[in-house]
Amino acid sequence: MSCCISRKPILKGLTWFFIFLGFLYVIYQGRSILSLNGSDSNIATKSKPPNGFCPDKGSWRIGDLKMQTGLKYAQPSTQKGRTDVNSVTNWNAPLVWEGTFDPVVIDAIYKKMDPRVAVALFAVGKVTYYIFTDNKGHVPTIKLGKGRNISVVTVPSAKRWQEVVLGRMKWATITIDKQIRNEADYLYMMDIDSVFHNYFGAESLSPMSAVLHRIFYKNTKREHFPYERRPKSTAFIPADEGDYYYTAAVWGGYLEDMYRLVKYCYTQSEEDAKNDIEAVWQEESHLNKYLLYNKPTKVLSPEYLWSDYNQIQADIKVVRISQLIKNYKEVRPNGGH
Repeated sequence: MSCCISRKPILKGLTWFFIFLGFLYVIYQGRSILSLNGSDSNIATKSKPPNGFCPDKGSWRIGDLKMQTGLKYAQPSTQKGRTDVNSVTNWNAPLVWEGTFDPVVIDAIYKKMDPRVAVALFAVGKVTYYIFTDNKGHVPTIKLGKGRNISVVTVPSAKRWQEVVLGRMKWATITIDKQIRNEADYLYMMDIDSVFHNYFGAESLSPMSAVLHRIFYKNTKREHFPYERRPKSTAFIPADEGDYYYTAAVWGGYLEDMYRLVKYCYTQSEEDAKNDIEAVWQEESHLNKYLLYNKPTKVLSPEYLWSDYNQIQADIKVVRISQLIKNYKEVRPNGGH
């Protein structure tokens, strides 16, 4: 099952969201299909779930990839496949591109699990959109399909867009503790200025999925990644370290993994503020620091977040999500890119 989000309602109703929101939570309610088995962090703050949260939900674990009999699909090959891109990381996590999975098989496996969990593009279960804004009155009334809900969370205004993107980690941490933890097991975060164009399916799911940044995914050497290079910042990464450069505009995973990530980014940015420094790319810098030492269990290609600003490259066979062209002077409190 798939759906699309057209440009017209986004452009018409969500201008204020571009200014004060910057992110969207897609929550998967009900029983989790993912076991919490991500690697522990020596830098992240661990949080013990409250009583009653995330109990043993049954026998499903990653690896129990069961499929019904009689399903017809193309035979997989050990000799044919994508040869223009790498499809596995050096820590043996999948690197997902069009042509590296069969959606017929993926959907058949995941639809047998309870609940049927997916992002908004192909959601088959209950989904709640948590919209964070400082102007609740500008949130349009949207008629959603069965099992979909919108929850508007009011946050303070900001004078700088940098405060908006840093603040999302703070408000995500607080809202998970106060509300989301009681309503969901799985969480995706997305920038609001994005349009779904094609299939975004269960192949993207894992305890922690990160998306390669469209600008730096090809031939950029690690020393040229826009990591934070000032040792004074807690987001500092030395020039001789680094795997990939991830975007902070789309990422997701199991709720407790996500909670540890956003809480880490929040606390580290607060520590930076005490030392009178702000990471070069705000929360994205802290996100990349975290993911360097806490490897994602799945890496998604730039198909999962392209931009209308950029020409589509030959190795991008399909654009699943793309960011809209915007007038930054109009939609950001202090303008600028």
